[in-house]
Amino acid sequence: MRRLFLAGALLLAMLIPASSALASSHHPTGEFKNFGECPLSNPSVNFCTFSENTSGEFKVGKKTVPLVNPQILQGGLITNLETFESTFVAAENGETLSKTAQPVPGGLLGITAPTWWPKFLQDLFNETINKGLTGVTATVELAKPASNIKLSLLNLLFQSGTALSLPAKVKLSNAFLGSNCYIGSSSNPITINFTSGTTSPPPPNKPISGSVGTVTENEAHTLSVISGGRLVDNAFAAPGANGCGGLFSFLIDPFVNEIVGVPSAAGTNTAILEGKIELAQRPAVEASE
Repeated sequence: MRRLFLAGALLLAMLIPASSALASSHHPTGEFKNFGECPLSNPSVNFCTFSENTSGEFKVGKKTVPLVNPQILQGGLITNLETFESTFVAAENGETLSKTAQPVPGGLLGITAPTWWPKFLQDLFNETINKGLTGVTATVELAKPASNIKLSLLNLLFQSGTALSLPAKVKLSNAFLGSNCYIGSSSNPITINFTSGTTSPPPPNKPISGSVGTVTENEAHTLSVISGGRLVDNAFAAPGANGCGGLFSFLIDPFVNEIVGVPSAAGTNTAILEGKIELAQRPAVEASE
């Protein structure tokens, strides 16, 4: 019953018609300050959304990367107030999903170049490692346009189905790996279907549970905040690495695959996000400027 009440309260707030007027600037204030990149230039956008994830983890293959630096997902929604189906719209500045680097525990520490590499490449890699440049960061980026993001507040509140679907790719950064080393790509993304409910992964993963968190609203019912929630998925697959080492990717990609443990089948990977989601009506955001 509590979930029904929360869902009803949020939907009641959403039923208030939204204005299609354009904002002259993007500097909302007060409780709406986080919506500065809401795509108000799109007259069809009727809701602004801002999500800040402050903890969680991303496990692909043999590597688990904890989320230690906050990551932002922001943009707008074009919501049909009869069906409650929504289309996600990119953030005004294009930074829909912040490119926040997370340190990979262990990095390349203790790893030596494969003996089947050409000697000059072995020497270059080992010299880089010996100089202490072993750290690696992982950055989750969007692999598709923002319109491919799916956000369902109903599924989130009722803990059923996909609450957030994210087409992603993971950039691995290191002095040796170069600037274009990715797991996943635009043509072959890692599709993560987060739920606030319980997952149904194939073996060997076991089901894990998410949570809704706490839903609060302002007095005018123009701002809803869902905080302390947990979104999870451990049923997705991940492809192998590509583009690592630039011209030598045909040699280094297999090396990265061995270190990370990719490609990795569905049921061997896990993604967990913990934080808050804010949803605001467009007129209220504009009025706060």
